[in-house]
Amino acid sequence: MTQQPSTRYDVRGTVAVVTLSNPPVNGLGHALRVGIVNSLDRALADPKVSAIVITGSDRAFSGGADVREFGTPKSGFEPNLGTVIKAVESSTKPVVAAIAGVALGGGLELALGAHFRVARPDAQLGLPEVKLGLLPGAGGTQRLPRLVGLEAALNMILSGAPVPAATFAGTPLLDAIIEGDLVDGAVQFAEKAVADKLPLKRVRDLKVKQPDADAFLQFARNTVGAASKNFPAPLKCVEAVAASVGKSFDEGLKIERELFLGLMQTPESRALRHIFQAERAASKVADVGDDTPVRAIESVGIIGAGTMGGGIAMSFVNAGIPVVLLEARQEALDKGLATIRKNYENSLKKGKLTQAKLDERMGLITPTLSYDGFRNVDLAIEAVFESIEVKETVFKTLDEVMKPGSILASNTSALNLDQIAAFTKRPQDVIGLHFFSPANVMRLLEVVRGAKTGKDVLATSMQLAKKIKKIAVVSGVCDGFIGNRIVARYGMAANDLINAGALPQQVDAALQKFGLAMGIFRMGDLAGLDIGYAGRKRRREANPAAYTPIVADRLAEAGRFGQKTGAGWYRYEAGKRDPIPDPVVEQMITDFRKERGITPRKISDEDIIERTIFAMVNEGARIVEEGIAQRASDIDIVYLNGYGFPAHRGGPMLYADQVGLANVVRALKRIAAEPGVDVKFWTPAPLLVKLAEEGKNFN
Repeated sequence: MTQQPSTRYDVRGTVAVVTLSNPPVNGLGHALRVGIVNSLDRALADPKVSAIVITGSDRAFSGGADVREFGTPKSGFEPNLGTVIKAVESSTKPVVAAIAGVALGGGLELALGAHFRVARPDAQLGLPEVKLGLLPGAGGTQRLPRLVGLEAALNMILSGAPVPAATFAGTPLLDAIIEGDLVDGAVQFAEKAVADKLPLKRVRDLKVKQPDADAFLQFARNTVGAASKNFPAPLKCVEAVAASVGKSFDEGLKIERELFLGLMQTPESRALRHIFQAERAASKVADVGDDTPVRAIESVGIIGAGTMGGGIAMSFVNAGIPVVLLEARQEALDKGLATIRKNYENSLKKGKLTQAKLDERMGLITPTLSYDGFRNVDLAIEAVFESIEVKETVFKTLDEVMKPGSILASNTSALNLDQIAAFTKRPQDVIGLHFFSPANVMRLLEVVRGAKTGKDVLATSMQLAKKIKKIAVVSGVCDGFIGNRIVARYGMAANDLINAGALPQQVDAALQKFGLAMGIFRMGDLAGLDIGYAGRKRRREANPAAYTPIVADRLAEAGRFGQKTGAGWYRYEAGKRDPIPDPVVEQMITDFRKERGITPRKISDEDIIERTIFAMVNEGARIVEEGIAQRASDIDIVYLNGYGFPAHRGGPMLYADQVGLANVVRALKRIAAEPGVDVKFWTPAPLLVKLAEEGKNFN
């Protein structure tokens, strides 16, 4: 056996076996592409070789493009993927693709170029490029319809979801399902193909079979266009697949390539590719290596069975981790358990959960009214009232009760974690795990690293986040951490707009048109205006001279806390969540402006977007500069997954990159020079100015 760059080559009888070897998922980087072509040439030149098997590892035939080459010249070096597939397809000896694990994107396209395909039944086949704002660019839109039909191919390409190989048993996509040793089975298949003198099947020579193809494609265009208004890729996928019907194979390939290259230049694709890479970057902590030891977490204690505590409990039991759920009163405990059960029963009614699973998950929850139930848990998470005095009582009790080596976590969204850790004799075991509500649904988890948090505690928390299917972002300690600290600035900018002449419904409409899931004032009503008011009161008490009153204070003082009280920035009818603009609020705003001597002016939607989003960006730059966030892309991940920032814009920091940091700085300086504004608030952050002057970006 000899080694080619990123491939292994050996001969079994008369069959050459080319094994892709580029861990972890056999990404089709340049070295691997070279290795495949060289191995093919070697097999074709050897008269003793009658057939070729291309395979990968148990984990992956190939996961597609090598993400480490995204955006680098290497990604386009010859042989590119199209050249590799052409070499496979043009082979004068039978080529069999033997698929285990995943065959995704370019990996599946490579397999489609082979003359024959065999797979394990549980192998996962898919073309996920649409999730990156792209379409399959190496023949996938042309070959897949020829093998599985127009409708099935389009469904796979538009969903981007992998499909088990067993689904394709008996279709032209797979020539055999192999239950035993994959490579042995593939070699035997290749030997039989040679012995039986089977013709070399080139997918390009097949015709797409679809009755009423034109009508189906028009229906697809109408449906897809309505469902993907912010993303151009899905409609382009339809156009590329349509070319497989009315054009020759080579013409279809040309159209596919042109559409692919066009999508590569779109801001939407740049945003989605940024998100893909940012999620992977967020899991890496600069000074915590992969070899950092982790602690075993086999059971979790949760203090508080309210909305947040119950959602956190569900996150763990969904992953099979037992939970001890603590409340101070039996009534509150019963109510919390009933809510959890109701949530699971709703999933049962929708067919997302079986009765057996429901019973299993509820069985993993042990209710208790005593901290004694926490003596053997490996991790405790408090989800109690956001008060430092309440947290002090909880953490002093946990410190006394919990076993050595267990982790003590706070779900605080803003309080000083170092102060909380100081309530214990083991600050190295204290960490912040800030879940977002509803915790069983929201993917984001802010992992707050205190000054004395142990590296093993941090590594354990990051690993645990993956297990409970959360996207974890590490934050340092400051008021509000990453997410809520920026929200505070975002809110201040929005309040400035209200003072200047806008109304809540106008600000929200502009933000929602920009793509946010919910405008800031609707978001405030949903979260509860009493929460923000409590934080402002806390800051006012700490530094009265720095406090500036805002309209939201008037709302809270009037008992308008949002949806929970039926009135906040909007009013709400009983049992409904539709925000209804309220003349009472408009009058409160008018009165506030008069008291402060403000003459309202006309506010444009452009003003609203510029001031709110650039305020977020400016604070984000300060957070990166201070080391609270490791990287700008972490801020994007927080905002995409915790605050409904539109995915097609990639997050506030990438949006700033796309606008141009010099333009952001210019706008901030212009606003800072306006009379009566908070100059310190609007002055561009030093990091933002530095990057703009150097012609650089955040990402």
